[in-house]
Amino acid sequence: MLTSKQRAQLRGLANGMQAIFQVGKGGVGDALIKQVDDALEARELIKITVLENAQTTSRAVADEIAVKVKADVVQVIGSKFILYRESKEHKEIVLVK
Repeated sequence: MLTSKQRAQLRGLANGMQAIFQVGKGGVGDALIKQVDDALEARELIKITVLENAQTTSRAVADEIAVKVKADVVQVIGSKFILYRESKEHKEIVLVK
């Protein structure tokens, strides 16, 4: 569980990032979950966009993916959301206490 200070730190780090995945009308499939899981292991912090033709909200998609990959939802704003999970092998982000 992230504290508010940790969330603020991660939001700042993600501010200049581009979204690396898009969720469309196909929704959240096994291939997307695998790719997100791999990306979180490599980067720890990722941004994802939910397209307008998706059948659900950005919050619902963020929560669903976060549960499946055991990540924390840092922020959901508009059609984008940010996920964080500490990497086991490529740890680069040091969170504030």
